Amino acid sequence: MSDFQTRRITMVDTQVRPQDVTKFPIIAAMLAVPREDFVPQAAREAAYVGGNIALAPRRVVLEARSLAKLLDALDVLPGERVLCLGAGYGYSAAVLAEMGAVVVAVEEDAVMVAAAAQSLTGQAKVINAALTTGAASEGPYDVILLEGGVESLPAAIQAQLKEGGRLGAIFMEGALGVARVGQKLGGKVTWRFSFNATAPVLPGFEAARDFVL
Repeated sequence: MSDFQTRRITMVDTQVRPQDVTKFPIIAAMLAVPREDFVPQAAREAAYVGGNIALAPRRVVLEARSLAKLLDALDVLPGERVLCLGAGYGYSAAVLAEMGAVVVAVEEDAVMVAAAAQSLTGQAKVINAALTTGAASEGPYDVILLEGGVESLPAAIQAQLKEGGRLGAIFMEGALGVARVGQKLGGKVTWRFSFNATAPVLPGFEAARDFVL
C-alpha cells in the first residue's frame, strides 16, 4: 500500500466517517479517488490534511468533511446529471463520477481546466466557461454543486436545475458560513440548513454592495 493510499484511508476514517457520513458510495468513492492527483504539484503532500486546500486566490479544494457532508445531504444517485461549478482541478467531479453520476465540471481558470481535462475520465468532463454562466447547453441537472463560498446565487444557475433537483452551496456571511441544500419545487429553490462550513466566495458570487459616500 502506497503512502498516499494510507493517507486516503486515514482521511476517510478521521475526517469523513466521524461526521456521520455513512453512505457507502461516498465512502467508497473518496477511498478510490487519488486526491493528490487533483491539486497543484506543490500541494500534493498536503492533499489529505484537514481543511480547504488553496488552489488560487479565492479558490480551494473543499475540505473532505465539507464535500462528504454536502454529497450526503444532496443524496446523489447513480446516473444523475450533476453540474460542478468552480471545479478546480476536478477532485469533486471525479468523486461524483466514481459514485456513478454523469458530471459536467465548469471551470474558468485555463490552467485548472487543462489539469482537470487530463485527470478526469469516464462520466466526467470539464468545460471552460465563466462560473456564473454554468453550462446550460449540457443541462438541465438533477444536482448542482458549488465548490466554494457564495453570497448570492445567479438566477442563470438556478435556472439550470431540473424541477425537483437539488443544489448544494456554502453561504458565507463574513468569516462565517453555513452549507445549505436547496430543492427546486414549483420553479423556486427552497433552502434548508445542513451544517456549518467555510470557503472563499467564488468570483462572481458576491452579494451586491450598496454604494455609500
